[in-house]
Amino acid sequence: MKKGIRYETSRKMSYIFQQPQHGPWQTRMRKISNHGSLRVAKVAYPLGLCVGLFIYVAYIKWHRATATQAFFSITRAAPGTRWGQQAHSPQGTAADGHEVFYGIMFDAGSTGTRVHVFQFARPPRETPTLTHETFKALKPGLSAYADDVEKSAQGIQELLDVAKQDIPFDFWKATPLVLKATAGLRLLPGEKAQKLLQKVKEVFKASPFLVGDDCVSIMNGTDEGVSAWITVNFLTGSLKTPGGSSVGMLDLGGGSTQIAFLPRVEGTLQASPPGYLTALRMFNRTYKLYSYSYLGLGLMSARLAILGGVEGQPAKDGKELVSPCLSPSFKGEWEHAEVTYRVSGQKAVASLHELCAARVLEVLRNRVHRTEEVKHVDFYAFSYYYDLAAGVGLIDAEKGGSLVVGDFEIAAKYVCRTLETQPQSSPFACMDLTYVSLLLQEFGFPRSKVLKLTRKIDNVETSWALGAIFHYIDSLNRQKSPAS
Repeated sequence: MKKGIRYETSRKMSYIFQQPQHGPWQTRMRKISNHGSLRVAKVAYPLGLCVGLFIYVAYIKWHRATATQAFFSITRAAPGTRWGQQAHSPQGTAADGHEVFYGIMFDAGSTGTRVHVFQFARPPRETPTLTHETFKALKPGLSAYADDVEKSAQGIQELLDVAKQDIPFDFWKATPLVLKATAGLRLLPGEKAQKLLQKVKEVFKASPFLVGDDCVSIMNGTDEGVSAWITVNFLTGSLKTPGGSSVGMLDLGGGSTQIAFLPRVEGTLQASPPGYLTALRMFNRTYKLYSYSYLGLGLMSARLAILGGVEGQPAKDGKELVSPCLSPSFKGEWEHAEVTYRVSGQKAVASLHELCAARVLEVLRNRVHRTEEVKHVDFYAFSYYYDLAAGVGLIDAEKGGSLVVGDFEIAAKYVCRTLETQPQSSPFACMDLTYVSLLLQEFGFPRSKVLKLTRKIDNVETSWALGAIFHYIDSLNRQKSPAS
């Protein structure tokens, strides 16, 4: 803007002093000394710069004000209205009349950090729809930088650059930026976790996006399950019809595992232990969900427990961890949460699967609540459920698919029997499949229960991130319009 004003001022001054001079007053003008001309130029040039600077500052203030106004016109409903009844913002309105807005959610998991950049459109008088998602992941997880916090900033900035490239400049100031950490940081000592979060917050504050005081936090397990439930029900269309049927959600991460569904049976509500029920308000409706997160029962943490190790601690005196779930001839090393363990199999006195199942049941004993209603609810399962099933050919590795719970047990028995005679490239396959099979049965799923395994629904990742950004924007909405 300043360059444009400077050029225009200079051009006009040149035009004035270079015009043909024919009349008496022009002759008089020629007699003005060179010093006089210089004095005029010295006054006019700074004056032009000042005018240009004033216009530039005014433009910046206007741009910031309209960006903030655009965000709240997107996220704030007037009292008594729903998401689909909000005023339109010219800056965020598509040609078809749908409002357009964005959200950025960082998922700081135990094995990696991922950024989800979501683009939404809101048809008139309807709930929002997701029109595009950009996803990128980096390894290792944020918790790996617990002893070198400064190194964590590079990866966060790299993922932020993805969001900058994906979101139009005019939307930056109106786009919420949030990071939620899961089991990886929940398992860290509190002081180390907070230092990591503070570093991320510093990087976020320096970004051009909309950053609140609560932009960085450790997500508790219940919220993780609830957010994943929102995601899968949003993508399957269940949230669009009040009172309609909904689906349940199973998520198996590295450090924790979640289950969430909407109970329809009064007995489920009455029999649920304290902390297993949570109220969720979304799109001006309230849901009472059964949702729980089991910290330490994610696949990697369960491996360590089955091996006899302790989270975050090396083996005592550097001893080998011996497990009946590994091939009797196996010896090797395994790294978990920045700790390297020496592991080996033990001599088999019975079938490998029987010995492994007995050990897994010891780890699971009295740690999982069983509910009868899961037999009658449709469930989607993802994360390590998907990866394990795809790894042994139970589902298509790209498209996913459906299976019954008993398929995990059949696969576990086959893999364990194979390991007895010939070590495989995946030494933990017997252990992992046995664990998943018994975990699902402990939840209350019969062997004949059908589960849908998927990474994506309508080309959107089935993680908790989408539900979490919806919930975050909805909370901003309620803060600005308490009556809504």
